[in-house]
Amino acid sequence: MKTPASHAILVIDVGGTHIKVLMAGHNTPLKLPSGPALTPKQMVNRVKDVTRDCKYDRVSIGYPGVVIGGRSVHDPFNLGPGWVGFDFRKSFGCPIKLINDAAMQALGSYDQGRMLFLGLGTGLGSAMVVDGMLEPMELAHLPYKHGKTYEDYLGRRGLEKMGKKKWRQCVLKIAVKLKTALEADYVVLGGGNARKLRKLPPDLRVGDNDNAFIGGLRLWDTSCMGRIDT
Repeated sequence: MKTPASHAILVIDVGGTHIKVLMAGHNTPLKLPSGPALTPKQMVNRVKDVTRDCKYDRVSIGYPGVVIGGRSVHDPFNLGPGWVGFDFRKSFGCPIKLINDAAMQALGSYDQGRMLFLGLGTGLGSAMVVDGMLEPMELAHLPYKHGKTYEDYLGRRGLEKMGKKKWRQCVLKIAVKLKTALEADYVVLGGGNARKLRKLPPDLRVGDNDNAFIGGLRLWDTSCMGRIDT
């Protein structure tokens, strides 16, 4: 799977504490403040302010919530209101692609075959890429055990409750279980808490969070657009 070279693409990864922005022609993303009161208009204004000297003609946005058909389904739990229905194309003045943030990192982490991505952060992000086809998923709120969900165990609440040692064991157990159930060849563990993991078996690997920016570029790869559901 290639990354496109014919467009100047701006990639934005929206999170609960930071907005990370990779400008066309740059290798290092910028970090901007986010927070529970952040609205989409504020996000756009902050990004446009730091990219005013940067030329781009496409924008990819990783969104911390459910995205169907390129549109957000609900406002993020950890940001302000107004995201559903917001016109990003009009605000940026160019074509945009909006995708779930875990799905964007999954796309950038993909190598080959059947890959399951689990994003270990405040919550639990998930996606699969199968032979180049991206499928965003919502495994976080499926019941796991004792009336709790997968997110309750693998997200920040689980880490704080169990401590690092038990949480690591739980991540390993659940990752193997989901890999088997979904017939994945390998699992990439991303998100801010993935760096807390230690030794893993060969079919489980820690991904680089900056792969989200590779995913944002790959969204515009016309050679595989027919196989990527965004």
